[in-house]
Amino acid sequence: MTSPFASSHSAATTRLTVDLGALAANWRLMRDLSGGARCGAAVKADAYGTGAEQAAVRLAREGCRDFFVADANEGALLRPLLPAARIYVLNGVFDASFALTLAHDLTPVINSPEQAAFWRDNAGDRAHALQIDTGMNRLGLSPEQAVAHAEAGGPPPCLVMSHFACADDTDHPLNARQIAVFSALRDCFPGVEASLANSAGIHLGAGAHHDLTRPGIALYGGEPVHKSPNRMNPVVTAETRVLVIRHAKAGQSVSYGAAHKLSRDSRIAVCGAGYADGYHRSGSGAGVPLRQAVPQGACGAFNGVRVPVIGKITMDLTMFDVTDIAEDAISARDWIELLGPTISLEEASRAAGTISYEMLTSLGRRANRHYIG
Repeated sequence: MTSPFASSHSAATTRLTVDLGALAANWRLMRDLSGGARCGAAVKADAYGTGAEQAAVRLAREGCRDFFVADANEGALLRPLLPAARIYVLNGVFDASFALTLAHDLTPVINSPEQAAFWRDNAGDRAHALQIDTGMNRLGLSPEQAVAHAEAGGPPPCLVMSHFACADDTDHPLNARQIAVFSALRDCFPGVEASLANSAGIHLGAGAHHDLTRPGIALYGGEPVHKSPNRMNPVVTAETRVLVIRHAKAGQSVSYGAAHKLSRDSRIAVCGAGYADGYHRSGSGAGVPLRQAVPQGACGAFNGVRVPVIGKITMDLTMFDVTDIAEDAISARDWIELLGPTISLEEASRAAGTISYEMLTSLGRRANRHYIG
């Protein structure tokens, strides 16, 4: 006899709905904005938390042929699903990842003279990309090292690339400097394709596009450029199940630390999502340092009506004030939206003092995932 407590999808108290049709539409928009450049896709970090296997296959159906992952493990997972694609490994190659890189025909992005020497000595003329640091001070050869690398000869890369530091602020002066430095350095690699523009960089115009763009956050519904209307379609809806509706009196407190005092008699929806599910404690309605800088905590939504988080978000539970929802309209087993059509990804992220990238990649450790589109 099956135990009534056996694990099943129906037992999940968080759920994610991922709209692959919206993902595809976002890629098409990025493709069109890329002008004459080919449009790739960043699918690292499990496609920003949406599910790399499902996202990559859907993007390939749209015509995407260039995919960017963080490490060789991510690339190996996708290779059987993308047999004809070029899969670039952004973290490069080292001795422990070398065999996996070769076995799955991955293309490492060489980020240092040491990685370049390792690849040359062990892989011969197999395809590789080369990253040049043009102002990020993260991964990549310095401009001087890139010139020396080109002058040394040897098998040329199949792609030379760099990464914007401030493209989400279209007016930042570093953007123009990076474009100029990269444009000059790519001339050291005649006949080699070039890539500079991420989601935000695509919006900087043709001078940033080169041969291949590589959007990331915009594909998953995130805002690519600050202070501009977000044209991207929402891809992820995250919801949490109502476990209990509590009645509490004015003057009573809610959650750890008694940080939130009720100003009225209230009804509280106790829901089965917390920071272990990626719903950040910093989004709490009270009792966290962030509230000094961002006065209001996060909100959920029930049937399109916003309901504020009250008290501290805990590991597995979050409390919402549903006093303004009709008492007979909400009950245990209903679902409250954490982000989606009412609470945008950007709103949820800002309320928690973070960015859409972190919010997306944190969600769903215990969630029941459902794909549409």
